[in-house]
Amino acid sequence: MIQIRPATQRGHANHGWLNSHHTFSFADYYDPKEMGWSVLRVINDDTVAPGMGFGTHGHRDMEIISYVLSGELQHRDSIGNGAVIRPGEVQRMSAGRGIQHSEFNASAKDPVHFLQIWIEPGVRGIAPGYEQIAFPEAERRGALRLVASPDGAEGSVTIHQDARLFAGLFDAGETAEYTPSADRVAYLHVARGSVRLNGETLSAGDGARIASEPNLKLEGIDNGEILLFDLPA
Repeated sequence: MIQIRPATQRGHANHGWLNSHHTFSFADYYDPKEMGWSVLRVINDDTVAPGMGFGTHGHRDMEIISYVLSGELQHRDSIGNGAVIRPGEVQRMSAGRGIQHSEFNASAKDPVHFLQIWIEPGVRGIAPGYEQIAFPEAERRGALRLVASPDGAEGSVTIHQDARLFAGLFDAGETAEYTPSADRVAYLHVARGSVRLNGETLSAGDGARIASEPNLKLEGIDNGEILLFDLPA
């Protein structure tokens, strides 16, 4: 089963400084049929105006992943981390028993476009934590590069859940295949461009719930950038 979630059906909020599309219910957007998929709870597609951002606020018991598509994102938090996140870098913040943080556009002239992803943790009340790792384009080109996992495999960031996140870049003629375990589900998010998934065309902002599929074949069409989540059923 592959169930397409078109970009046009996502929630949308435009605050002037922030233009945000919500794959799943978030903030003022609520759809009881779109509360997430397995332990994947949030995919927010955010564009933040130059010099603007999210002021200091708190989270608890959530694995939060930021994936920058263009521009630069400035991060600060209450456990002493301060960093700029750039395209090709993955930030993992484990909120645990509580963390305060802010995210701002690091540029005074260019917007920053990024995905904010929330994954429900498998354990609650842990000490908050932070990681940031760069994954070169060559490792993601025409491939599914593991970027987040429960054990930090292959140099990925470590999340506190039995879930794996792969990133890939697929232009015309570039392909990759993935075989999910029979007791798992998956979710594909197209961050930009366009790809085919088992023959179905998906474009920027589209997503797909995947279950009971013996094999997944990705084919590039035009400058496609995707995230593939392998999740517990």
